[in-house]
Amino acid sequence: MRDRMNVYFPPAMLKQIADLADRKGLSRSAIVEAAVASFLSPDGADRREAAFTRRLDRLSRQVQRLERNVGVSTETLALFVRFWLTITPPLPSDAQAAAQAKGRERYEGFIETLGRRLQKGQSLLHEIPEDVGAKMPPEAEDDSPKES
Repeated sequence: MRDRMNVYFPPAMLKQIADLADRKGLSRSAIVEAAVASFLSPDGADRREAAFTRRLDRLSRQVQRLERNVGVSTETLALFVRFWLTITPPLPSDAQAAAQAKGRERYEGFIETLGRRLQKGQSLLHEIPEDVGAKMPPEAEDDSPKES
């Protein structure tokens, strides 16, 4: 036996209930009953906590990857700047204009190349492990941890 209960819902929520009932082929009462049962279930809080934990773990892994990528990018830029400043001699004043024109030309080429790489989805961060792995001696590769 079932008892009747009148409940009032906001129109938007009532539409969501009706849409879900239509998609699942269930009655609106069955949808609301399942939602209330889930809410009143003692393990409902545990399931929500587990779902939050999974999401937080996923977000933590994503942040760790971002942190690693930013660290690699920063270190790459710092090494390049240090190298460039070390090997580039100062130019005499009469060569400044020609050097600036050549620099603009080279920068435009750099930007075009960067744009093409980004459109293709190429990334230095993905190439580094491939380059390092290709240069490792075979005996070192056997001892290296395998990615799964």
